[in-house]
Amino acid sequence: MTREIAIIGDRFMLPDVFRREIEKVCGGDLAIRTKEVPWPDEPMEHGYAVAGMDGLKEYFGDPDEVVDFIGGAEIFVTQLSPMSSQMMDRLPALRLIAVSRGGPVNIDMDAAHRHNITVVNTPGRNASAVAEFTIGAILAETRLIRVGHEALRKGEWRGDLYRADRTGRELNEMTVGVIGYGNIGTRVVRLLRAFGCHVLVCDPYVQLTADDRNAGVELVGFDDLLTRSDVVTLHARVTEETRRIINAEALARMKEGAILVNTARGPLVDYDALYDALASGRIGSAMLETFAVEPAPADWPLLQLPNVTLTPHIAGASVRTVTYAAEQAAEEVRRFIAGLPPLNPC
Repeated sequence: MTREIAIIGDRFMLPDVFRREIEKVCGGDLAIRTKEVPWPDEPMEHGYAVAGMDGLKEYFGDPDEVVDFIGGAEIFVTQLSPMSSQMMDRLPALRLIAVSRGGPVNIDMDAAHRHNITVVNTPGRNASAVAEFTIGAILAETRLIRVGHEALRKGEWRGDLYRADRTGRELNEMTVGVIGYGNIGTRVVRLLRAFGCHVLVCDPYVQLTADDRNAGVELVGFDDLLTRSDVVTLHARVTEETRRIINAEALARMKEGAILVNTARGPLVDYDALYDALASGRIGSAMLETFAVEPAPADWPLLQLPNVTLTPHIAGASVRTVTYAAEQAAEEVRRFIAGLPPLNPC
């Protein structure tokens, strides 16, 4: 029997990569059609902003166009395409949605359960990429890479950065606090250990690995981490418990001159409070990779501060992320066709 598969990729998760990996592991009689949408060159939409899409957090694509493209396909593979309850009503043949993200934020999961549609995701697809990026972000702040770069761009030779009272610090003499010990946080800890720094972890829902414990990593409370860390790096999911976990009170408890790194999610931070802490010098610097509103507004005050490094939410973007996510999605498709249970059901 021919299995009908619809793939909507984009300019990061290329549809041809999905197709190649599915054909590699599935073989057999497949009818695959693909479509590419222009994300990330064009921004995503947010479900709360569009009528009928309130079950979705973020997505890319016109619902009617997505439904028309899927048609009678039994299997749908995508990264960002929306799938609302109303869309599922119009897709009676659909039985599997494979989302190549860490979470199915573009899918109305309650509706998927009601429609008996299995949804799978690709957890950890970019964990290595984000962990590596985080180390680079920390080094950019601790070793004044950004400061030196920006000075040279302006034609200034900052020889004073070699002065003992202004130069950077080595990680091997610092304490780094890691908030969140999941796929990414555990990798960050492993990389930090190689630098010889003392590592603190705050995550009330996990235990440290024996390897990390034996290496001297400490599992501590939130307040303890803030008061002891020279660098605080965020790797928690956004929940009601963690939303704005870095607020004015938390920033006041951090060491004076400490560094904050956020390569996780914008809503973890109260950015107005962070602006005040950075502008006053209470916090030494920050590296921000994600924002509460994306794209960040051109007149956003944090863009104007000299002690902030900013990147446009690219920590998880790597060539390996693309191929790894496609491999995971293809394996889920193979298992579905073979009548096997999914590896990562949502």
